[in-house]
Amino acid sequence: MDTTAPEPRSVLITGGNRGIGRAIAEEFVRRGDKVAVTSRSGQGGPEGALTVAADITDGASLDAAFAEIEAAHGPVEVLVANAGITDDQLLLRMDDASFESVVDTNLTGSFRTVKRSIKGMMRKKKGRIILISSVVGLYGSPGQVNYAASKSGLVGIARSLTRELGSRGITANVVAPGYIATEMTDGLPEELKSQYLKAIPAARFADPSEVARVVAFLAGDDASYISGAVIPVDGGLGMGH
Repeated sequence: MDTTAPEPRSVLITGGNRGIGRAIAEEFVRRGDKVAVTSRSGQGGPEGALTVAADITDGASLDAAFAEIEAAHGPVEVLVANAGITDDQLLLRMDDASFESVVDTNLTGSFRTVKRSIKGMMRKKKGRIILISSVVGLYGSPGQVNYAASKSGLVGIARSLTRELGSRGITANVVAPGYIATEMTDGLPEELKSQYLKAIPAARFADPSEVARVVAFLAGDDASYISGAVIPVDGGLGMGH
C-alpha cells in the first residue's frame, strides 16, 4: 500500500478572506496544500494561506497577483473562482451600471482569473478549475436578474472549458451553493429566515465547511473523470433546475 503523502499543490481561491471562500481556503490548508487567497485589501486571509491583493475586474491587478503567487507557490494547479458581489434590485429599478458591475465581477472576473491559470495547467497537463456559482443561477430569484445571469454564465464557461481542455487532464466544474450560514444569514429577520427554511427540504442552512469539502473533492484525484458538472450544495432547494 502506498502511504506517501500527496505533493502539496498550488491552490488559489479568489475572495478567500471571508465566508465560503475562507472556508474553502481553510479546507485546502488543512489538507496540506500551498494556498493563496485574494482579497481587495490584500489582508484578512486565513492562517496558513498567502493573502494577495487583487481586484478581479482589473487585469493589471490580477497579473501582479499571479506573479506574486507563482513566485511563492509555483503555477496555480487548482483554481477556485469564488469572488463575487451582489447589487439586488427589481428589474424595473435596476440601472445599466448595476447589471454591468455584477456581471463584470462575477462572470468576467472569473474569465480573467481562469485565463491566467490555464497556461500553467496546460504545461503540466493537469489542473482543476472550480467555479462557485449559486442555486440562484438556475433557480432564479426576484431582484437578482444581474446576479442570476452572472452565476448561470459560469456553467457555460465550465462546459466550454471542458470541451477545450478536457483532453489535457484539466477539469472544470461548477459548485452551486444554496443558503449558507454566514454573518449575512445570521442577520436576517426571523420571519424571512423562516420563509427561506420552509423552501429548503433539508430544513436548515448549510455550514460553509460543507461547501468547502465538496470543492476539495472536485479538486482531488477521485474527481478526475468529473467535468462540466454542476454540483448543488443546497439541501435540495434547487433540485430539477
